Amino acid sequence: MNIFRDLGCAAPDILLPREGIDLKKWAVIACDQYTSELSYWTDAEKEAAGSPSSLNLILPEVYLGSDSETARLASIAETAPKYLEDGVLNPLPTGFILTDRSTSLHPSRKGLMIAVDLEAYSYEEGNTNICRATEGTVISRIPPRIRIRANSPLELPHIMLLIDDPEDIVIGKALDMAKAEGIKPVYDTDLMLGSGHITGTFIEDGTPIAKSIVDGLTAIKARSSTGLLFLVGDGNHSLASAKAHWENVRKGLAEEEKADHPARFALAEVVNIHDKGLDFEPIHRVFFGMSRETFLKEAEEFFKDNGFRTDCSEGQTFVVTGEKDITVSLSNPPHSLAAGSLQLFIDAMLSKNPSFTVDYIHGEDSVRSLAKGDATGILLPAISKDTFFATVDKNGVFPRKTFSMGEAFEKRFYLEARKIVK
Repeated sequence: MNIFRDLGCAAPDILLPREGIDLKKWAVIACDQYTSELSYWTDAEKEAAGSPSSLNLILPEVYLGSDSETARLASIAETAPKYLEDGVLNPLPTGFILTDRSTSLHPSRKGLMIAVDLEAYSYEEGNTNICRATEGTVISRIPPRIRIRANSPLELPHIMLLIDDPEDIVIGKALDMAKAEGIKPVYDTDLMLGSGHITGTFIEDGTPIAKSIVDGLTAIKARSSTGLLFLVGDGNHSLASAKAHWENVRKGLAEEEKADHPARFALAEVVNIHDKGLDFEPIHRVFFGMSRETFLKEAEEFFKDNGFRTDCSEGQTFVVTGEKDITVSLSNPPHSLAAGSLQLFIDAMLSKNPSFTVDYIHGEDSVRSLAKGDATGILLPAISKDTFFATVDKNGVFPRKTFSMGEAFEKRFYLEARKIVK
């Protein structure tokens, strides 16, 4: 690993499945997707059957709190070292991987695999770190992920970091250089369950292309008045869990061991916020335990001083869905974002009745399929990419679960791995 302290990151030592392993069976979507759709994960298990798979190294959140959670955690702790011992995963030299992902919605979304320094990242409100969270962090979601990380020698990333690079001097330039040199991908595979295709091009540390990547990141950081370089687009709770685990590990280390211990870093994919293949999608809500009619009645009472209406689309809006869509508008909203206003109401309802629950859903179709009976779907508007970095730099984090990068099936798949123990 080659550490770039001023950039809060490193060129990592990446592990990839050995030649001959079916990468379509190996690569699995991020664990925090399809959290209310067990059928997706049942299908994923069928797809991965009979071959080494990253599915055996993660805990899909659909299983949190289930009877199988403890057994699955124990299986992860047993499988990870076995994959290392059996040579299922093999190391590349120190360096970066440039990714190119295609889906049915976009022909290309480019990325860069790095290791982010957890000492350079913070999710605390008001921080001015190089790497910052973009949304509020739900602390209760961290412990299960710490348990996985603490009992495994491996990490697999679904973290995606954003950079503000309108001229594309980092990822796009590096891929153009790699293409000009005729560098072939180290992986090239379809992804399971209709999630598209991905290629990865390895760039060894110390080469002109690697230098170009570092120089580009340095130039972007220099433009920020506060030194902001990376914003967490996806996987903030995984990154927060990695940091919490590192803080536990750090307590038992001598001072000289802290600088380059592998647990201090977390593998992540960097994506340019201006990439044409990157859509910012709102994260919707499904509220369980209340019919749409009752939900609207309660919302009208809660927002009585905020200009609540259902007969216009002016002001701040969100859509309550079920048998038909009803647009709620607030002329004097309590929060600057619709997600923030809605969350204030949802939190009030959850505190009012402990039997109520809410799920945060990526994808409008999934919301509509779940919005039946006493489950009410709420569709939220997207936020602007153009003002994203400036908004976070000025105002701090967005309300939790405000946005998602792309549809659920476009989320990052676990493919690369990295050792987090010495």
